[in-house]
Amino acid sequence: MEHADVLILGGGLVGSALGVALDAHGLSAIIVDPADPETILAAGFDGRASAIASAPMRMLEAIGVGQRLAGFGCPIEQIRVSDGLAAGGLDFLADPDDGAMGTMFENRRLRAALMGAAQAAARIDVRMNTRAIDVARDAHGVRATLSDGRTVGASLLVGAEGRNSPTRDAAGLKVARWSYDHAALVTSLHHERSHDNVAYEIFYPDGPFAILPLLDDDDGHRSAIVWSVRGDAGPGMLKLSDRGFLAECERAMGGVLGPLSRLTRRFSHPLGFHHAATITADRLALVGDAAHGIHPIAGQGVNVGFRDVAALVEVLVEGKRLGLDPGDAQLLARYERWRSLDTFMVAAATDGLTRLFGIPGKTARAARRFGLSAVQALPPLKDRFMAEARGESGAVPKLLTGMTV
Repeated sequence: MEHADVLILGGGLVGSALGVALDAHGLSAIIVDPADPETILAAGFDGRASAIASAPMRMLEAIGVGQRLAGFGCPIEQIRVSDGLAAGGLDFLADPDDGAMGTMFENRRLRAALMGAAQAAARIDVRMNTRAIDVARDAHGVRATLSDGRTVGASLLVGAEGRNSPTRDAAGLKVARWSYDHAALVTSLHHERSHDNVAYEIFYPDGPFAILPLLDDDDGHRSAIVWSVRGDAGPGMLKLSDRGFLAECERAMGGVLGPLSRLTRRFSHPLGFHHAATITADRLALVGDAAHGIHPIAGQGVNVGFRDVAALVEVLVEGKRLGLDPGDAQLLARYERWRSLDTFMVAAATDGLTRLFGIPGKTARAARRFGLSAVQALPPLKDRFMAEARGESGAVPKLLTGMTV
């Protein structure tokens, strides 16, 4: 039976990052994922792009993934938040000394970089097109029978399969969840004017409209769009002609980037919230969407997962120096304490913003605009929002500062 320090079920962005970070610190991992690499690396897989905050980006640099992403990311140097198209709102500007607040990557680029790094790592065994058929955890370790007939063992099991994690459910970990009855329409398009590395978050009662800067290509300036619409409106928006959809986008954007063109394929993703009451059990830890799923309103989903990775790796590495087994209950308790408050606060904040900006009426709109103006006028409060956006709030793991543990 093959054995590693950690068995990771789920080789997506967060699972792969965990494996690479463990390898960078001398720990071994087996990554098991049922997906076909050719499918998930294809340009037309899901159309999504992610804003990687500056702190998680430092982690990717520290574990050697940054060089694989070179030339594919667009820096975010300013974020503009507004209630509809009203004047005013809130502007976050990057500090020249700190660099960009984040970097936009198409998810396929992130997947390729992380998967490539995992496959090249000496202490990682990547098993794609493979499922864990049976998993057992006991005082002696973790044992899994795979769909290819082989058996693998580890000291710790990590569930990284996403929102519908079978590992979490099999462990009986309770989850609070609800649906927003909204869908996120995701696509990219070209526009006449440069985005100047500015990201826009425009809040409408039916849901936020995000414009996220991408690198220019041979056809000109382009951005990614994440448009939250009511669930019953989603199918109709997908059926619109490209010309009709571009017209709706231009109306929602207020023409800020000029005429739009070259719409790519549109995707629709249901929106919901879930939060595991506990993220650990005997020889088990959850990371990423297996532990918590939030509204994309602040673009923090994958960043919260990368924060899980940084914290778990630090706990395991420091435990190894003390001679502790990776599945030791003391280490998992520390990981639980470290991540529980942070993930709950981020989840509560994104849920609260979603509900606040969804309240219709002039009074609610006036209150929101007053609130945005107040934050704009109070630098200390604005700095707290900036720290959260960068991924630098709370007790920051060493990897998020760019240091190895």
